[in-house]
Amino acid sequence: MDSKIKAYLTELYQSYHADDQKQADRLNRWRSIEPESAELLSVLISATQAKNLLEIGTSGGYSTLWLAEAAQQYGGHLTTLEIEADRIATATSHLKAVKLNEICDTLCIDAADFLKNNQTVFDFILLDAERPAYPSYWPDLKRALSKSGSLMVVDNVISHAAQVQDFIELIRAETEFKHTILPVGAGLLLVVKK
Repeated sequence: MDSKIKAYLTELYQSYHADDQKQADRLNRWRSIEPESAELLSVLISATQAKNLLEIGTSGGYSTLWLAEAAQQYGGHLTTLEIEADRIATATSHLKAVKLNEICDTLCIDAADFLKNNQTVFDFILLDAERPAYPSYWPDLKRALSKSGSLMVVDNVISHAAQVQDFIELIRAETEFKHTILPVGAGLLLVVKK
C-alpha cells in the first residue's frame, strides 16, 4: 500500500474513533471497521484478485478506502452503498483526497432496493450495515454471489452475535456456500460460493 494512503487511513481511523467516543447514540457514530479487519479485507482481495466489489454500508468511507485501494491493484471496481447522503458525501471526499474516486461508484441508496434490482455478480462483497436487515438481503445476496469463488465478508459477527444469528443460520442451511468465522476485529464471517 502506498505510504501516503496508509498515513491517510491511520489518521482517518483515529479521527473517527475519537469522534465515536463522544457519541452516546450509536447511530451518530462512524462505526468504522477495525484496522486489523480492514487489512485482512485488503489481503483477501489481493489473494482472490477480485475485480468487481460491492460494499454495503459505506458510513464515512474508512473501509471503502481499503477496498478501493486493494481493487485498484488488479484493475478492479468498487460499488459502495450508503443510505445517508451526508455520509456518502464524506466518503466521496475521502476517495477524492487519495485519488481513488475514479474506480469507485458511491451510491446513496437503500441496500434492499439496490440488491432487489441488481443483476451483477460480484467477486467480493463486504456487508457492514444494519444487521436486522441481513436475513431479508440473503436471497438477493445469493444471486450477487452466484459465481464460484465469490466471497462475502460480514463484520461484527462476534461482537453482535445475537443480531446475526438468524442470518448465519440461513447461510448454514445452504449447500452451495462454505463459511467460517474469524476472530479478527469484531468478528468476520467469510462466505464463499462453491
